[in-house]
Amino acid sequence: MAGYWDQEPGPVLVLGLGNPGAKYAGSRHNLGFAITSRLADRHRMALTRSGHRSKWDKGRVEGTQVILAQPQTYMNLSGEAALSLLNYFDLDQSRLLVVHDDLDLDLGRLKVALSGGSGGNKGVASLIQHLGSGEFMRLKVGIGRPRYDEPIERYVLSGFYADQLDIVQETVQAATECLELILSQGPQAAMQKFHRSNSDEEVEG
Repeated sequence: MAGYWDQEPGPVLVLGLGNPGAKYAGSRHNLGFAITSRLADRHRMALTRSGHRSKWDKGRVEGTQVILAQPQTYMNLSGEAALSLLNYFDLDQSRLLVVHDDLDLDLGRLKVALSGGSGGNKGVASLIQHLGSGEFMRLKVGIGRPRYDEPIERYVLSGFYADQLDIVQETVQAATECLELILSQGPQAAMQKFHRSNSDEEVEG
C-alpha cells in the first residue's frame, strides 16, 4: 500500500522557520530551527549545504526522501527561500511541510494543519505571499502568550521563561517525533497521536 507521500513523485521539503545567528538561538521564534536540527541529528543530515538563501541537506526520514532546510533570510522573508528551494527541486507546494512557532497554542501543544492563513506569524505570511496561497502543510508548535504584557515582537524574539525550559525540551522531542510520523504515515496519523483533543477544530485544515 502506497504511503501518503508516494501519491506524487519527488522529495518532501521540510522547512523549519527561525532567524539565523547566535543572537536568536533559543528564542521562541526559533523553535522551527530547533526541531529541524533535532530531526537532522536523528537522521544523519548535517544542514551544512548552503544555497537558496538556506542551510539545507538531503536524506531519508522513515523511508521518505527529504530535503531539510532552514532559511537564512530572517523570519519575515522566509518565502524567498521556500520559493527558491521549491523551484530548484521542481516541487509543488503540496510537497512542503513547514515547522513554526504559534502564539495561539499553549506551550507544548502541537497542531498539524493542511493549509490556512498566517495566524499572525510573519514567516508564514511571507510563505503565503511568495507561493501565492496557503495550501501547504504545517506543524504548528505552541509557545503561548506573554505572561507579563511584553510586546509580541520582543516576546517571540526572547528566550523562554526559566520554568518552561523542561517543557521546551520535551516539546522539541515530541515535535520531532510528530514530523517523523507525518513523513512515514501522513498527517492524519500525526493528528490522531499528537493532538490533545478530538474536537472538530483539531482535524480541520
